[in-house]
Amino acid sequence: MAELRINITEIKNNIIKLNNYLEKHNIEWSLITKVFSGDKEFMKQILTPDVIKGIQSVGDSRLSNLKRLKELNKDLRTIYIKPPAQAYVDDVVKYADISLNSSFRTIQALDKAAKKQNKIHKVIIMVEQGELREGVNRDDLFEFYKKVFKLSNIKAVGLGSNLGCMYGVEPTYDKLLQLHLYKELIEAKHGSKLPYTSGGSSITLPLVENGTIPSDINHFRIGEAAFFGTSPYDNEQFLDLCTDTFNFYAQIIELHEKDIVPDGIINDASIGHSADFEDADLGKTTYKAILDFGLLDVDQEGLEMKDTEINFVGITSDMTVIDLGDNEDENGKPRYKVGDMICMKPSYLAVARLLNSRFIEKKFSY
Repeated sequence: MAELRINITEIKNNIIKLNNYLEKHNIEWSLITKVFSGDKEFMKQILTPDVIKGIQSVGDSRLSNLKRLKELNKDLRTIYIKPPAQAYVDDVVKYADISLNSSFRTIQALDKAAKKQNKIHKVIIMVEQGELREGVNRDDLFEFYKKVFKLSNIKAVGLGSNLGCMYGVEPTYDKLLQLHLYKELIEAKHGSKLPYTSGGSSITLPLVENGTIPSDINHFRIGEAAFFGTSPYDNEQFLDLCTDTFNFYAQIIELHEKDIVPDGIINDASIGHSADFEDADLGKTTYKAILDFGLLDVDQEGLEMKDTEINFVGITSDMTVIDLGDNEDENGKPRYKVGDMICMKPSYLAVARLLNSRFIEKKFSY
């Protein structure tokens, strides 16, 4: 069975290093745990007292995951990181201490749910800054907050934005300064303090490092840097965080020397794609191996071969074909055989999908 190996010690070290780093810059942060995919054992292994003591909250975009987080530790502060669906406001109030919002009708529903549960629910209002994902239009922001401040069981605790997630709009000093200025204007107009300016994520970390972030951006929502050691700003390692935290291993279940070019009329395959071949490859062979995973588990686009001499050939629902070339080492002996494991480095999204797959074994290392 293919397996995802997770280095618990290095991930915890990454989180602790981020704790120390952000504390020096007077920044509070939420650890975003989407990559857990609700895996209780993964949560338990990572969210130990030494790790969570420096985190403002733990955030997720799935209510079922927040429920599991609360079951793991009822005192854990949680944040729901996407605008809630009105149908689930009762659960949002129950399992999330804070939620990110951009719809007043939904906040009204959260207010009613909070009244029923005898709670004060905290919200951070997201503002549109050009990424065209979630966010209140800037022209409507002041009136929006005016209505929110009147709700009895809702407490607005901040203003936030999301950059770089859909269209790749980069976080810049000017964008983040605008966010802070909006917060100051709202506070001055309505006489209510907003403790958090939540404009940071893994993509914003390099701006902190090179000193090009407004000092008043004081809340970050971080997942990728904590679990993978990188920032999507440049896809490079951040600080000295570990980047070798997840490895995906798949077993060779068949290995034969085969033609490079298929034999027959080529049309779309059953999964909807076909490949292009060069005329020069006609009549040539290569060693091809089949691995025991497929599209139902993860997309090959999210995987990078550790052995750079191996190439992906194609993928179906439950099997993946790779090209091993001549499959010979420097002494002319076979490099791989049936039963060997091929190691790949998975991306953030690939790890999330692998953790969701019932057919991939999860192994923890320390």
